[in-house]
Amino acid sequence: MSTRTATHRTRSRSAARPRAAAVRRRQLQRRRLGFLGAVAVAALAIALAIAPWADQAVQEVTLPLRHEDIIRQQADDKDLDPALIAGVIFAESHFRDQTSHAGAKGLMQLMPETAAYIAQKSGGTAFVEGDLATPQVNIAYGSWYLRHLLDKYEGRVALALAAYNAGQGNVDAWLARAGVGAESFRAADHIPFPETRDYVKKVLAAREDYRRAYAAELGL
Repeated sequence: MSTRTATHRTRSRSAARPRAAAVRRRQLQRRRLGFLGAVAVAALAIALAIAPWADQAVQEVTLPLRHEDIIRQQADDKDLDPALIAGVIFAESHFRDQTSHAGAKGLMQLMPETAAYIAQKSGGTAFVEGDLATPQVNIAYGSWYLRHLLDKYEGRVALALAAYNAGQGNVDAWLARAGVGAESFRAADHIPFPETRDYVKKVLAAREDYRRAYAAELGL
């Protein structure tokens, strides 16, 4: 073999090595891209699978709903909007059994003396204060009181809610000072007590949220 031929072959092998390395790099890059693509597809599938659960979990925190069977039953029994009952519970306790600093108790935050009055009027002769920790009793009494207030204030929901929050005496005194009756009342913005005005708006907004988010659960 001539020196020239040997040199040519050596150069050919030397030129082939970079080409082979380039091919391996491209193959490795394709494998990496394929792996990353598979990971992305898997991540997307997982995200889509958990999205409904995540949305529901967030909703449970921001707009909880418990005891919907009791709410439906009481709404039907007392001719009330179940979303309104849910809205009151949301504003009062966020569906947690608790006692306020003022002594209001349970899901619908009833004062013991108010509950005793409701028990007397509704036939709950065996009522004791501890019963307010029972969802059935608390929601039944709170719903009875809502119905009573709606009847008193001629179906004006904002006035009934104002009385639920601030007491009938305060609302009656305000209406007397304003020189208007329940039939003349038009909007929550007219309530003179800032805390009560905010409470009424919170309940009304929650009522709409519950209608939208829990229509099936509330039987709407």
